[in-house]
Amino acid sequence: MRQPECIKSLPVGNVLGEGVLWHPDQQSLWWTDILGCRLYRYHPDSDSLTEWSTPERLTAFGFVASSQAPQTLIASFDKGFALYTPETGDCHWLAHPEAHKPGNRFNDGKVDRQGRFWAGTMVEAGDPLADEDGAALYCWTADGDVQPHLRGLGISNGLCWSPDSRTAYLSDSARGVYYAYDFDAHSGSFSNRRVFALAPEGTGHDGSCVDAEGNVWNALFGGGQVVCYSPEGEVLLELEVPVSQPTCVAFGGPDLSWLCVTTARENLSEAQLAREPEAGNLLIYQTDVKGLPVDFFRG
Repeated sequence: MRQPECIKSLPVGNVLGEGVLWHPDQQSLWWTDILGCRLYRYHPDSDSLTEWSTPERLTAFGFVASSQAPQTLIASFDKGFALYTPETGDCHWLAHPEAHKPGNRFNDGKVDRQGRFWAGTMVEAGDPLADEDGAALYCWTADGDVQPHLRGLGISNGLCWSPDSRTAYLSDSARGVYYAYDFDAHSGSFSNRRVFALAPEGTGHDGSCVDAEGNVWNALFGGGQVVCYSPEGEVLLELEVPVSQPTCVAFGGPDLSWLCVTTARENLSEAQLAREPEAGNLLIYQTDVKGLPVDFFRG
């Protein structure tokens, strides 16, 4: 595995870029700026960028399989789940599972290979380690049911699955621990939690994806790196990026060999921003590996 080469830095200046996904039919890259309340779609062929304002902070999303044009998304906004069509502005709210926790908001999420949408919450106001109940990981299914599957999290992050769906990965960024679980694809249950990787002090495992070989690629927030781990947690590659706060990664491009990285400017001082002029940009790297196609929500 050779070091990826940066082939594009898109100057979008996101406050907190996240949730990047490649749409194979549209040949386009989608992502959100959570704190900027913006959604982006980029077509590399024409070098054209479209952006929309979002009704709330959009934290994660997936493509709805039955949606053609305009594209409907299954989404987690800061306070709940919704079906959202950015081109029309339609937003159909589905559930607000943590309405009783005003200090929490939704964070990272992803569609699994069974077509279910998962999104985890984070403790935004207060100490994420002080509340034993804390945040949780929820699943929205095709029959309209939403249930918590994991509890006691501080900041839910880095959700992804092995190619065979038998292993799930989930980071608790507040604790600096990336976990691996046995995953039952039929029931959506997690078991046999173990430590997959530990984050260096002052950093956290943010958004992740899995390549075709089952290796886990993770944006190390605060660490200025994207790290590739083997399924056993061995570090295979460390990619230094020109910003301290990479936030999420996904494979895209015509043959899924591009590594696409969102980044953030959040909480950076003027001096830090001067040292990191690409902070908040969308970065694209050419790799010699292949990713997996995006999974569509079926509901």
